[in-house]
Amino acid sequence: MDVRNSPRAILFILLVLGLSASGAVKGTKAVKEEITGTGPATMWREPADIESRDLFYGPGGSEHVPHGTFTFVKEDLKGTSPKFWVRDQDGKKWKVKLGLEARPETAATRIVWAVGYYANESYFVPELQVRGMPDRLQRGEKLIGPNGFMRNVRLKRESKEEKKIGNWEWRHDAFTDTHELNGLRVLMAVINNWDLKDENNGIYQEDNERIYMVTDLGASFGAAGRAWPRERSKDNLQAYKQSKFIRKVTASTVDFQVPARPRYVYWVNPKEYLMRVHLQYIGKNVPREDARWMGHLLARLSPAQIRDAFRAAGYSPQEVNEFAAVMERRIAQLTDL
Repeated sequence: MDVRNSPRAILFILLVLGLSASGAVKGTKAVKEEITGTGPATMWREPADIESRDLFYGPGGSEHVPHGTFTFVKEDLKGTSPKFWVRDQDGKKWKVKLGLEARPETAATRIVWAVGYYANESYFVPELQVRGMPDRLQRGEKLIGPNGFMRNVRLKRESKEEKKIGNWEWRHDAFTDTHELNGLRVLMAVINNWDLKDENNGIYQEDNERIYMVTDLGASFGAAGRAWPRERSKDNLQAYKQSKFIRKVTASTVDFQVPARPRYVYWVNPKEYLMRVHLQYIGKNVPREDARWMGHLLARLSPAQIRDAFRAAGYSPQEVNEFAAVMERRIAQLTDL
């Protein structure tokens, strides 16, 4: 038998490779950053003004809206989305993100911030021109037109008041078994942010506090996990509408679909596949009372506030209403637990 033409044989080979990779993952300890910050650890603050928070401008407010001219500084090769740093006419640095994650990340930062979690100051810009763009970039060249002109970008403002001092882990961190962390797990399921690798979590020193936040929210508002084709994974209204939200409810816990197991097509990369499988625990066994707590926090947002978050991300009026409708249905499911 020619194994190349046998799906079962191919699956068996991939399974063997996957088991080998699993052993390698379990048997290897990640090198941890030494966290040298001072002061109490903070992940969430009571949003006493939640009903009046401006979700169109988000955590940066209207006073930090990007404006004027921008000049290229350097490319950023972290993550998968094309990114680079620019400086505005006032000397402030911004990180430009291109591609599929620009719109959903803009909306997600506003939702996360609205209910008391920390989020980056991010703004969606439908058209941007950057001076001094290099002739070649390692990623995203096709998204940049002549004279540094580009469309549909996210600009994240650099803050001199905060300094990154490390990363935090979903499984082992200062907030394990607290309603703050459990609420964040629920919130990631509400917005379908499935890319919950520990490297997407940052700890920042700000004044005399250590701030814990999810620093990359770009894989939101699409499928419940890494999907095929790639365009369904994030910023995809139909995938978001069709995805399952709650998998199982018991007397004391809730299991969410996010982060979902990746499709079997990703067996071609066994290490990546197994890493994603191991992340499923983030959405499982969430205390029911903490899920309901997050639902009641979100329910304090008005329909207009929720729609403002999507309007700020450049979605059409129809998309704004449909994304918001999915969120509102999920919030109702949480409050009914």
